Amino acid sequence: QIQLVESGGGLVQAGGSLKLSCAASGSIFSGNFMSWYRQAPGKQRELIATITSGGTTTYADNVRGRFTISRDTAKTTVYLQMNSLKPEDTAVYYCSGISGSSIRYWGQGTQVTVSS
Repeated sequence: QIQLVESGGGLVQAGGSLKLSCAASGSIFSGNFMSWYRQAPGKQRELIATITSGGTTTYADNVRGRFTISRDTAKTTVYLQMNSLKPEDTAVYYCSGISGSSIRYWGQGTQVTVSS
């Protein structure tokens, strides 16, 4: 029923690009905002980008200018275009959103590995 499914992760060389997708249930996608987080081993989850229902975007300082979050209303899907990737971008990337009943949902995550 209510779910978030990430895809698009993989291994890429430094300087390369990768595009992640998050297919969301309509009840989550129709909420106020959708977000991308990432978590490296032994680290806390880090908020890296958000997009509101109106299309307003925000980014963490260390990804601004390199990453772009977007959404496709028809497909109820959120994307994260990642360019100029660095080894420090290596992490599990998670999609998250809040439903109309104010409950937060998380996807299972997709691994992104950037090699030197």
